[in-house]
Amino acid sequence: MKITFLGHAGALVDTAHGSILCDPWFSPAFFASWFPFPDNRDLLSGRVIDAISSPDYLYVSHSHDDHFDARFLHDHVSKDAVVILPDFPTSDHRRALEAIGFRNFLETHNGEPIEIDGLRLLTHALIAPTDGAIGDSSLAIDDGTATLFNQNDAKPTDLDAILEFGPYDGHLVQFSGAIWYPMVYRIPAQERKALGRRKRKNQFARATRFVREIDATNFFPFAGPPCFLDEELFHLNDFGTDDSNIFPDQASVLAEADDAGITNGRLTVPGTVVTLERGSCTVTHPAADEAAFRPFTDKEQYLREYQAGVVSIIAAEKAGWPRHEVDVVAELTEWWMPLLTTADNTCAGVNARVLVEVFDSDDAAGDHTADQIDDVAVVVDFLDRRVAAWKGEDCLYRLRIPRPLIERCIQRRDPNWVNALFLSCRFEAERDGPYNEFVYNFFRSLSTERMAYTERYYSELAAPRDVFELHGYVIQRHCPHLRADLTRWGSVEGSVLTCALHGWQFDLETGECLTSDDREIYARPVDGITPPPRADQ
Repeated sequence: MKITFLGHAGALVDTAHGSILCDPWFSPAFFASWFPFPDNRDLLSGRVIDAISSPDYLYVSHSHDDHFDARFLHDHVSKDAVVILPDFPTSDHRRALEAIGFRNFLETHNGEPIEIDGLRLLTHALIAPTDGAIGDSSLAIDDGTATLFNQNDAKPTDLDAILEFGPYDGHLVQFSGAIWYPMVYRIPAQERKALGRRKRKNQFARATRFVREIDATNFFPFAGPPCFLDEELFHLNDFGTDDSNIFPDQASVLAEADDAGITNGRLTVPGTVVTLERGSCTVTHPAADEAAFRPFTDKEQYLREYQAGVVSIIAAEKAGWPRHEVDVVAELTEWWMPLLTTADNTCAGVNARVLVEVFDSDDAAGDHTADQIDDVAVVVDFLDRRVAAWKGEDCLYRLRIPRPLIERCIQRRDPNWVNALFLSCRFEAERDGPYNEFVYNFFRSLSTERMAYTERYYSELAAPRDVFELHGYVIQRHCPHLRADLTRWGSVEGSVLTCALHGWQFDLETGECLTSDDREIYARPVDGITPPPRADQ
């Protein structure tokens, strides 16, 4: 099995029974905020582009723009490729691929191995609303010569089927952040740094836990970080001097892993070729080590040079943003009001108002004169189920978003603003109190189909709970956050349970969630336990 790394989560896997192109990403993403790191544009000429243009199979793990590069797929990848389709609970992903021109689909079922023309494959799709209803997925590949687990961004909550598919010769796993938290939050700098350190620590702990669980012969840091080349966002890059930065690069991650006693990691760059066989791994870089690894050893200067080459691309992107083409209040009211009427669980979960402030930034204002600039504010009221112009109502959650980005999302009727907008980090957020996942789940569910799925998912959580014993407590088996199996991911210190998958914590004495106020857990001391109630009782 030969793996050509394409940058970020991109890989061309040449197997003994055909080639699989995974998540090729070359176009700027999220309003030109994200660019592949290291720069992979050299791969768009020569033998590599020829090979990735005509794969036997195509696997796009999920809909985020750093994985689903619609422009590249449309322009460069043969529509004869058979698309390995993860088992997502909505049809958005398939429809988006069909819109590009793909027509041959290999449908998979979550956690069920399939065999096709000598290949053995397994997909695992995440299905919680927090994953956007068409959230991340992973792919395991066995061609008889080697077995590879491409985990990319996914955080599987149930590893049994994945482990049974192995053992693995290679494991591609994300270590870096792919989120806007805590950078965009209006909080004191020291608090932001403390939150960043905690998130970075949790990211590393989760990823290393996956590495140990999968127990592959070799692992490869993968699917990040991006780099931020717009000068407004350049400070988000990690230069190795800030332990609160959530975007550590592959080299720094391998150093941390080595310090933790995990020494089987391999560093790759775009164009690196890895040949896997049972018991052996050969790594060939596209240049001598000094040149190949310069993005990590001379990072800031490297990014400045990269930035100079894409300034015109960023400027062109901004020039194409809409300028006062949309009546924001009227359009959002028409679009979102019908969704709120069906969103019983979501409205109950938010149980507050969300303020969306829409403003004209200097870049967005363009040629508009001051008297033409029209800042507006919209309240999404989950108490009274209405969307309207804000009139000073108290709002626990507040978002401040540039008008051009809002207008573009409205024009496209984009059903997932997490992908379309929030990952750009081109906004600010503020809240009174702890994180509430229902707020962002609403912005992931902005279509009738997605909202119906989100509501159905939360309704099904009312089913009876499985329980298990841990450190003197009887505890529900699945985490209330994203249903992670706590028999695998849970640990107890004192009376505090921590789910290692996302770092959520619960007080076992009270059932209270210490991470968010919209969740609780069933937990009782072993002595004198009573049967756990249903969640709807």
